[in-house]
Amino acid sequence: RWQLLLLLSITDGYYWSRWNKCIHGSRDFSDMVFVDNYIFNKDVYIQFNSTVGEYVGYTAHGVYNADLWNKDTNILQQERAEVDRYCKHNAELYQSAIADKTVPPKVKLSSVTQAGGRHPAVLMCSAYRFYPHGIKVSWMRDGAVVKTDVTSTEEMPNGDWYYQIHSHLEYTPKSGEKISCAVDHAGLTKPIIIDWDPSLPESERNKIAIGAS
Repeated sequence: RWQLLLLLSITDGYYWSRWNKCIHGSRDFSDMVFVDNYIFNKDVYIQFNSTVGEYVGYTAHGVYNADLWNKDTNILQQERAEVDRYCKHNAELYQSAIADKTVPPKVKLSSVTQAGGRHPAVLMCSAYRFYPHGIKVSWMRDGAVVKTDVTSTEEMPNGDWYYQIHSHLEYTPKSGEKISCAVDHAGLTKPIIIDWDPSLPESERNKIAIGAS
């Protein structure tokens, strides 16, 4: 959504403003809507909405001007064209500059303590600072995907465009088995796979991997 504000102070305590909004939910902008609000002291008195295709007045003064502007084909054509000229044009620039960018995750595999679990050991696989939010975290034991005793958070926003997610695996250690965490994301050319090796020192076991985009 984009907004353009034009603000004009008429006299002390009275303000006239105009807000333009572009609203869409689809990536192809097929549902793009252009809204042009005329506001006096925070109240909308005239609005053009591209889904309606003409001006609508909400006060006596607004109705008078809306009827007048709707009779002017040049004004209506200009407003109706803003969906493509202003909204879709800027949406394409925004999407190519931000929305289509990807940042691969940093992945950390560590052992954590958990009270009251079904198993004596818990591993946590964490993915940090990735964009966009879609990501897949899975566990494997000796190459087989684990479906049980796994809990994961949702993708959580950091507040700086990046996201993080944490997945836990409760398990009972078995001699000689290999436990791995696999992370797949749009910013990666191939999934990141980290193997857990309890024989390594603590500093080596808590691994952090950075994927290649």
